[in-house]
Amino acid sequence: MLSLILIKNREFPMIVVTGANGTLGRAIVKSLLLSIPADQVAASVRDPAKASELQTIGVCVHQADYDNPDSLRKAFKNAKQVLMISSNAAAYGGDPLVQHRNVIDAAKNAGVGRLVYTSHMGASVTSAFSPMHTHHTTEQMLLESGLPWTALRNGFYASSIITMLRAGFEAGVIAFPDDGKVSWTAHADLAAAAAAVLTVPGRFEGPTPPLTAAEALDLDDIAKIASQVLGHPVQREIISDDQMSANLAARGLPAPVIAISLSLFRASRNGEFAKVDPTLAELIGRPTTQIRSLLVQQ
Repeated sequence: MLSLILIKNREFPMIVVTGANGTLGRAIVKSLLLSIPADQVAASVRDPAKASELQTIGVCVHQADYDNPDSLRKAFKNAKQVLMISSNAAAYGGDPLVQHRNVIDAAKNAGVGRLVYTSHMGASVTSAFSPMHTHHTTEQMLLESGLPWTALRNGFYASSIITMLRAGFEAGVIAFPDDGKVSWTAHADLAAAAAAVLTVPGRFEGPTPPLTAAEALDLDDIAKIASQVLGHPVQREIISDDQMSANLAARGLPAPVIAISLSLFRASRNGEFAKVDPTLAELIGRPTTQIRSLLVQQ
């Protein structure tokens, strides 16, 4: 991942957003630009060539890699705040905790005033969903760093479940293991909340309350909503965990990815992601986005 810098001190502190070519990172940059000048926002991208849109609107783009501590230290120079997008290194065999440690150490060495991290509402060492362990440990590293920090306890991305179910929507059947309610939350809402937190330094020291949509839905609920929105019936079929494992293996997914996918269903059955909280709506100053609205946009 990459980072960017702007070395100017005006009315607003300079904010570095890492991972700004990703869906959430880029949305956070654009949300920040609604309230602060472009020359006070620095965007981070894995490939600067793909960040031309940000450069066009006045955001300074520099390359810095989570696996390259020296590049991070250079990128964070003179930053007042750094927004660390959580690493997806585990998806390609890397270690997200090593990368997060590099970012934290670089921020501390650069004298950053606050580090804001995109954590998760389910962050826990005991979660059945293994990525939650990484969020928990990263929050512990932040606590021990001595840096002022905020962990955005984001709700589950609504786009992830829509992507997972898209083929089933088209076929008229979504076949997955038994699940539980999840407060599926829109990227746009979470980006607006991150911008609100970054532009008011000191708001939320440590973990935030859960930043979630106003409703929690299971796949039965989503099938009913999809049937209404798409104009054709969408049935919910429950299959065993073993059947899902076999289905994913037949598609060529590696064993670690299959294990993570199954653990999501186990965690949702345990109710780990069912909580809803008004904090997100309060931060963004409007009602949170519903799954129905996201499906209409598809």
